[in-house]
Amino acid sequence: MRNRMAQPVEWLQGCAAAFQLLTRIPIPVKLDYNDRLFRRSAVFYPIVGAVLGLLLLVAAILLSLVLPPLPVAVLVLGLWLALTGGLHMDGLMDTADGVLSHRSRERMLEIMKDSRVGAMGVLAGGWQLLLKTAVIYSLLEYTPDTVCMPALVLAPIWSRTCMVGAIAGWPYARAGEGMGRLMAAVTFKEAGLAVLLATGLTAASFLLVSDIVTAFWHTAVVAGFAIVVGWWIAHYIARKLGGLTGDTYGAINELLESALLLLAAGWGYSIIG
Repeated sequence: MRNRMAQPVEWLQGCAAAFQLLTRIPIPVKLDYNDRLFRRSAVFYPIVGAVLGLLLLVAAILLSLVLPPLPVAVLVLGLWLALTGGLHMDGLMDTADGVLSHRSRERMLEIMKDSRVGAMGVLAGGWQLLLKTAVIYSLLEYTPDTVCMPALVLAPIWSRTCMVGAIAGWPYARAGEGMGRLMAAVTFKEAGLAVLLATGLTAASFLLVSDIVTAFWHTAVVAGFAIVVGWWIAHYIARKLGGLTGDTYGAINELLESALLLLAAGWGYSIIG
């Protein structure tokens, strides 16, 4: 009986851990970060993405009442960075410094551990900020609400879902380190649960703005696109480094968010055009 009662509490702790790990949203709970907790937390990554996406969407709607699309896009992106503490952007910049240095695997990993940001990191970070600003602006200005609204919610959902797949699907490049031990606890079971949860959230988002048949096909397109692109990004980086690291998970998240936003912008623009 005690074990059965403990399970709901453990799942709630896993959810809290996911928010503590991936956001700067205050979760005033002290947790013991062990393998079991980390594994459970991975299932809730799509929930974290959904909450972030809803906050961004509400901010975009409210700001659009008093400001034109371009400053709204800049402010929404600023809120995006504030909610995550720039965690994933930092990972993208460190990954760019290492992977784009074209050195040996060992040297790439050393470069990524360096707290200083190099030229490729600055370029990658600047490019990402410009791209996201431009795409958010395009979504607000040129796409119908039935495309823009789901896009701002679904991009953070699927980018974080694919992070779980990357953690489960590729080895940790720095074997023996503390973070690697925690990452190794995540299996394809957690990745599968995260995908199912993300798919359900996606279908629900589309059902709010379309009929059942349209929602089904749109969900299939978004899920398929995210999984294929996420797999390709993770495979490319892992081939370079011999595995993945915490920084590369952030890079996967950032690049996939941009890819999903671009998909939505092109999709919506084609509808209007």
